[in-house]
Amino acid sequence: MSTGLLALLDDVAGLAKVAAASVDDVAGQAARAGVKSAGVLIDDAAVAPRYVVGFAAARELPIVRKIAVGSLKNKIFFLLPAALALSVLAPWAITPLLMLGGAYLSYEGTEKIYEALFPHEAHEHEAKVVPKPADPSVLEDRKVAGAIKTDFILSAEIMAITLSAIPEGGFWSRAAVLAIVGVGVTFVVYGAVALIVKADDIGVAMAASRAKNLLGRISRGIGRGLVVGMPHFLKLLAAVGTAAMVWVGGGIVVHGLEEFGVDGIEHVLHDASEWVAHRAPVVPGFVGWLVTAAGSGVVGLILGALLIPVVGRIVAPLWNRLSPARASGGAH
Repeated sequence: MSTGLLALLDDVAGLAKVAAASVDDVAGQAARAGVKSAGVLIDDAAVAPRYVVGFAAARELPIVRKIAVGSLKNKIFFLLPAALALSVLAPWAITPLLMLGGAYLSYEGTEKIYEALFPHEAHEHEAKVVPKPADPSVLEDRKVAGAIKTDFILSAEIMAITLSAIPEGGFWSRAAVLAIVGVGVTFVVYGAVALIVKADDIGVAMAASRAKNLLGRISRGIGRGLVVGMPHFLKLLAAVGTAAMVWVGGGIVVHGLEEFGVDGIEHVLHDASEWVAHRAPVVPGFVGWLVTAAGSGVVGLILGALLIPVVGRIVAPLWNRLSPARASGGAH
């Protein structure tokens, strides 16, 4: 009897060790996959704040929360099962779908640049694509929907990178890694976005400190710096976010073309990056990345510029015709 009990306890201990090793393995894979997707994660964090700029301060955190919830739904309910299903049933479809997403990012980013350079023509194009609503709540809903749509593309890239970084294994372990990365990335990105958009309010509170000691003086100095600097920082971040959409979109398309054997652009960017990096006096890795990002951005700009008239003259009129409520300004 005692021997049987000891054997049972030994089996339980063995199972616990296996389970612990499995959990540790999943956590390790999630960490490694998260590091590999860090570049897209940073782009996501740079893109998101521009959807909050222009709204009342009281609406900033609710908007960030809406986008974060939508992002989490994107990853867990749509992208995770889709990634696993496609990897098993139709792995050939992953690259074309990512390329479509890259084309969309290129279009969105190029449209923002077009708007900055040619505001009148850009407003005419935007009026064709999405008529401006009179109701501020409808405008907010559209901004949130646009942010979630853009997040979907960036999240798809993150999930694809994560899936490629996971070694072949069981279905549930792969699903667990994808879920951990998806949830972790969402909290990191939108936690950072929430801090960024509310930093000026934090600065106001710090500047109002009445403490007479050194700590109080430092707090007031930092607070005033935040109040003065954050509007400029948000503008800079919005510009970086727009650039990120273009270079990430162009990069996705370039890598997709390479998958289909059209690797000329990829080779040119790689060779240019290597050539410049080897001659850089400092941080050659970063300099090489800048060259690759700039080249991908040029590809994204060209693709986006080609898509703007296509969307304005063909896609948008057809879409608005099929969506009467959207064409009438989003009336409920």
